[in-house]
Amino acid sequence: MTRVRFVARGRVQGVGFRYATVEQGRRLGLAGWARNLPDGAVEVVAEGQEEAVRALRTWSEHGPPGARVTRVEDGPAPADDLDGEFRVRF
Repeated sequence: MTRVRFVARGRVQGVGFRYATVEQGRRLGLAGWARNLPDGAVEVVAEGQEEAVRALRTWSEHGPPGARVTRVEDGPAPADDLDGEFRVRF
């Protein structure tokens, strides 16, 4: 198991990025969350099999239709508890 945190920047709010991320995370069997940040970015924390986590991180570089991702920044993953689900966090 591995856990990552990344932040997608660009045109990622108002285009369904969070919900599409949740859909992809669930499809890949991951736990975690996605949330909008006040600066217009979307933050994601994902945990699961390394290949699946890597696939979500790669997907986030383009996101859903309508998104225009300019960069994805990796950062330290928080130690908070995940409940086994992948969901939108508000």
